[in-house]
Amino acid sequence: MNFFIDPNVAYLLLVIGVVVGIMAVFAPGTGVLEVSALFLLFLAGWDISQQAINVWALVLLILGVIPFIVAVRKSRRLIFLAIALVAFVIGSAYLFQGATWYQPGVNPILAFIASAIASGYLWIAGSRVLESGQLRPQHDLGKLIGEEGEARTDIFDEGSVQIGSELWSARSDVHISEGSKIRVVKRDGFILEVELIQSRED
Repeated sequence: MNFFIDPNVAYLLLVIGVVVGIMAVFAPGTGVLEVSALFLLFLAGWDISQQAINVWALVLLILGVIPFIVAVRKSRRLIFLAIALVAFVIGSAYLFQGATWYQPGVNPILAFIASAIASGYLWIAGSRVLESGQLRPQHDLGKLIGEEGEARTDIFDEGSVQIGSELWSARSDVHISEGSKIRVVKRDGFILEVELIQSRED
């Protein structure tokens, strides 16, 4: 258990858990991402509870979210992303108390690499979500019935399908495997009910 009671391990578990959790929000599907995020965050929470935390570093991490949100909403202003990244790196490195007050508890190189990768992914993903939310649907909602597309996740009670260039939430009465060809049979708000298109080989 000494392996888990380590600031670097706790930090990695926390970062990966947060990123996987946000991925689950952006791409709902089988529940694997959701369960994985909960498991990773549980491990990170347990690990963090075993160690002393610098409150000022935690506050810096939280404050770093503000310029990050500005960078996502106004993607041309990369200066805000740089400010957020600096806050994330410093806050991450000093989140756990080191041997002395000036010694970081987390390896600074690890903090920089993890913060850069996580921030970059979340910035790109967040920007695309905001951009897609501002676009008008390319499909006439009234003409979606009968449209064909592809299952982007396994589908049963929930899942995702791609119709043309758009991603939709979907459900089906039967299990449909990821990558299968589907047809829209009904629409309930922004959730499509789909059926499997049987291939000629079937």
